[in-house]
Amino acid sequence: MTLPPAASLHHGAESFYQHWQQLNDWLVQHSEFWQPAPFMTPEPAWARLYPELGTMLAELTDGECQQLDGSPVELAARVASWLPSLDRYADMVQLPELLPAPEKASEATLPEIRATDMPGRKRLQSGAFTAALIPLEHPALDWCCGKGHLSRTLAPFCPGEIQGFEWNPELVRDGNRLAQQFGDPVSIRCQDVMAEDLSLPSRHHGVALHACGDLHRQLLKRGSEAGLPRLSVSPCCYHLTEMEHYRPLSQRAADHPKALQPSRNDLRLAVQETVTAPARVREQTRLVSQWRLGFDGLQRQLRGCDEYLPVPSNPPRLLNEGFPAFCRWAAAKKQLRLPDTVDFDHWQAFGVQRLAEVRRHELVRHLFRRPLELWMVLDYALFLEEQGYRVRLGHFCDRSLTPRNLLLDAVRVSGTQPVQHSHP
Repeated sequence: MTLPPAASLHHGAESFYQHWQQLNDWLVQHSEFWQPAPFMTPEPAWARLYPELGTMLAELTDGECQQLDGSPVELAARVASWLPSLDRYADMVQLPELLPAPEKASEATLPEIRATDMPGRKRLQSGAFTAALIPLEHPALDWCCGKGHLSRTLAPFCPGEIQGFEWNPELVRDGNRLAQQFGDPVSIRCQDVMAEDLSLPSRHHGVALHACGDLHRQLLKRGSEAGLPRLSVSPCCYHLTEMEHYRPLSQRAADHPKALQPSRNDLRLAVQETVTAPARVREQTRLVSQWRLGFDGLQRQLRGCDEYLPVPSNPPRLLNEGFPAFCRWAAAKKQLRLPDTVDFDHWQAFGVQRLAEVRRHELVRHLFRRPLELWMVLDYALFLEEQGYRVRLGHFCDRSLTPRNLLLDAVRVSGTQPVQHSHP
């Protein structure tokens, strides 16, 4: 694979398209490595094709496994012995840094004394996002704003009153109460942003920090349709969509003869990172994963088939009741009758072993997380270019603060006409 130098990746629509196309074709070419989920597939096909790669992964300690999962460029260098295209991995995922200077981010961050009800990471993320957007030249429209934490962070730097759209009435009440309490020029209204009769305030700067899936895509579509002067979005949860298989937003990407059409489940891969999860949450996730895999082994034996059986999210109380209680609950949910005697110790140990295998197989799959996310967001950039915007795309904060650290910042160019799209 040949990629342009990193410094020239994002200067105009042609570079966006070149980067998108190269990622698209690479993802299609290597779909066997990232589409099957190791959690559901005990032995991915690639593990049989590359037994030496499987051996290298199996020999990793748990510590090495965790370290490499958080260092994809280093992991890519190791795996490149079997997948030579990974030699260019660092260039493939390269984007400009839009990080403000630390003092600028600090100045833009809401002081803790004013950050009532605001989680610490959210406060820092909102500050970094705001600092990356300054100067602000238009009143802001905060999309899916919750209690208005971003709105209140933007307020000192924004001309005019900030409007917020939020569908949850309780969050709307809390947000307006906080704005009034601290004297912030913020007004939040109860609004379903997916409503067909949605009306946007004119000449506003649309902002969205971690709006999910179809919600952030709705801002890109409706905001550009309304000709808003600026749109600034940090996307999240790409898989939350009405579409069974995702279609690109931009005409150029949709017209590509081999355009990837990932399923909702495929798109989950793009957000499978837990670098910000507390240790307690990570430990609970590990335990439940072991139990699910242990039950999966048990149900395959009982049903006499080699097929994964999805089980809904378990009630938290089960964490205190143990593996046998989890199995009985899962079996009841799937109308599966357990025998009178089950060797739960065996299946619990089976789950521990399977999770160790899954974590090592997932290392290879996780190499495709950021490329898949960039495939999505580069398409958004192309779409906005087609709608008459000048776009910049990059990181607004370090991934240790949030893995969803991409900023798509688009300014409308006067006198341009948007492309008419022939697909939904």
